[in-house]
Amino acid sequence: MSVNVGNVKDINENIISSPPTGIQVIAREFKKDKLAMFSLIGLVTVILGIYVAAFFLDQETLMKVSLRDKFAEPGDKFFLGADQGGRSILAQLILGARNSITIALSVTIITGIFGIAVGLITGYFGGLIDNIFMRIIDFFITIPVLMIIIVFVVIIPKYNVVTFIFIMSAFLWVSTARLVRSKSLTESRRDYVNASKTMGTGDAKIIFTEIMPNISSILIVDMTLSFAGNVGLETGLSYLGFGLPQSVPSLGTLVSYANNPLILQEKWWVWLPASLLILLLMLAINYVGQAIRRSADARQRLG
Repeated sequence: MSVNVGNVKDINENIISSPPTGIQVIAREFKKDKLAMFSLIGLVTVILGIYVAAFFLDQETLMKVSLRDKFAEPGDKFFLGADQGGRSILAQLILGARNSITIALSVTIITGIFGIAVGLITGYFGGLIDNIFMRIIDFFITIPVLMIIIVFVVIIPKYNVVTFIFIMSAFLWVSTARLVRSKSLTESRRDYVNASKTMGTGDAKIIFTEIMPNISSILIVDMTLSFAGNVGLETGLSYLGFGLPQSVPSLGTLVSYANNPLILQEKWWVWLPASLLILLLMLAINYVGQAIRRSADARQRLG
């Protein structure tokens, strides 16, 4: 059977010249960065373990006070000990981490979608639309966001996790919108956008299929930092007593026990596990985000 050498050569050239897919670029970047790979595996394992374990825990039963077990040390009955109410630290750690991750992820998604949409639209169209939204953004930037969130938490009666998510989301979309607006303002004046307009391509298609992919690395970095920041913000507000209700476990509530010098020195099992978990989550999220950012940059360079 004869084989056309020219056809084989063309096939090989097409295979070599075809750019790798996004998944291949991401996988290649994680293989090169062992720390990012370890962080990704650890982060996925911890999050899955937290949500699976939380499914088998009853929050109402967990939060019942048992003075007989007050500050019980780690042992057979309580693997990580108990707090001043005789409640399991391990169970609170699992439920608290689930609540913190759920809140941070929800806030990141809501603020990301709204902030990215506002930033892309204002940066692309400019003019009156840009001026209106920029004045709104300027107003939100001038107000003390943390204090306003605390005020809303105080004045809203019987608030819950959902309410807390929307309170945070209402004020945390501004930075994303401002960043995306500045980048899309530059991209909207490039030649490929003008060429698409000349060819009659719709504005929505240009914004979301041409401009947005070209600033994807910036979006990934911003979303990653926002997620880590939202975890820290939720735990910080709970630490101050203005986060989740007292009946809902939180990592910040566990860390706040360290305000008592006696607990800080002698009851380390109450606050230390939550502190370490927050630290590890922050580091893992940032390492993974950096690897994904480098993948997006490499994908853009490869076309």
